[in-house]
Amino acid sequence: MRLPLPQFANEHRHPDHIAEVIETATTEFLAQCLDPEELNFPLMPPFGSWVKSLDEESGNQIYGVVYFATTSPIDSVHRARALGLSLEGLREQQPQIFAMLKTEFRAAIAGFCPHLDNQNGSRLPTGVVYQYIPPRPPQIHQAVYRCQPSEIVHFTQQFDFLRTLLQVPGAPVDALTAAAIREVYQLRGADRDWLVQAGRTLSVLLKDDYDRLRLILSQIHP
Repeated sequence: MRLPLPQFANEHRHPDHIAEVIETATTEFLAQCLDPEELNFPLMPPFGSWVKSLDEESGNQIYGVVYFATTSPIDSVHRARALGLSLEGLREQQPQIFAMLKTEFRAAIAGFCPHLDNQNGSRLPTGVVYQYIPPRPPQIHQAVYRCQPSEIVHFTQQFDFLRTLLQVPGAPVDALTAAAIREVYQLRGADRDWLVQAGRTLSVLLKDDYDRLRLILSQIHP
C-alpha cells in the first residue's frame, strides 16, 4: 500500500512547489516529486533545469541543477510491466497504476543565496550569490521549488557554476552543462555577450579541449 508524502491541498501549495528532499548530501540532494491531484504522473523536472530548496539551520537558499530523473515503482521488489495502454487508457482501466509509481530526481548543488524573509519560495533573491558548495545542504523533507526565470538570470551573472557542472560524478557532464547554459541563454533572450563569456569560461575550464567545447556549444540554441 502506498504511503504518500505529506502534502498540502493545492490551494495551500505554492505553484512552484514540485518535490520534497528525501536524501541529502554535501554536493547534491535527491527529491521525490509530489503527486498531482488528478490521475497523472508527477511532474518530472527537465534535465538541466534549475531548482531550489532551503537549509533552515543556516537560512541559505540552495540552488541546484537537475542531472538525473526517474519514474519507478514504489515497491522495489516488483518491476513495472508493459500494459499496451495509452495514458487515457491507464486512467480508465488501470487507475491504481498512478498510486504505485514514484518520480525522483537528483540535483547537483551549484551555490546558494542568503536567507529569504519567508520560506514558501514566493520571494525572489536579491544581492549576493555564492557559486560554491554551501556549508550545509537542504535538510531532509524540505520543500523543493522550480526556480523562476528572474532567479536563474540573477544567479548566473557569474560563471563559476560551470566548473561545478563539469565535475558532477556519474553525470553526462557535457550534456548537463549544455542543457543548463541553453536554458539560461534562452531566458536571457539569446544574449550573445553572455554566451560568449560562458564559452570563454568553458574554454579555460576544459583546458582548450576544443572538441568538447564545440560539442557543448553546438547544443545551445535560442
